Amino acid sequence: MLFSEVTSEDSYIVTGYESGRVGINQIAHSRSLIVRPHELRTDWPVESIEQLGVDHLQAILDAPPEVLLIGTGTVQQFPDRAVWRHLRSQGLGVEIMDTAAACRTYNLIMAEGRDVAAALIING
Repeated sequence: MLFSEVTSEDSYIVTGYESGRVGINQIAHSRSLIVRPHELRTDWPVESIEQLGVDHLQAILDAPPEVLLIGTGTVQQFPDRAVWRHLRSQGLGVEIMDTAAACRTYNLIMAEGRDVAAALIING
């Protein structure tokens, strides 16, 4: 796993990615998680896009970010239409992409100082 140097002790930054693992502040995680600049939830129970329900995203929607990224694993897949419709009705930007792209995009948006959340499905 390639890691980059953590540049802020006050923020959660994606520091590496490979299939089956995501590095957050140089700590490898092999289970799905939600990351925001000042919050990390490592107990997110979603293991595949097929499992994703609105209830899995409620913690994010209770304090909505400007942009929500959903990393769907090794390939881009879209969630159930009901989930997608609900997310689009919330008035926030939603981007669905593979987890590697979501990791890169999270860091870019965070570096711009924008409010971003990434729900990352990690699968091997």
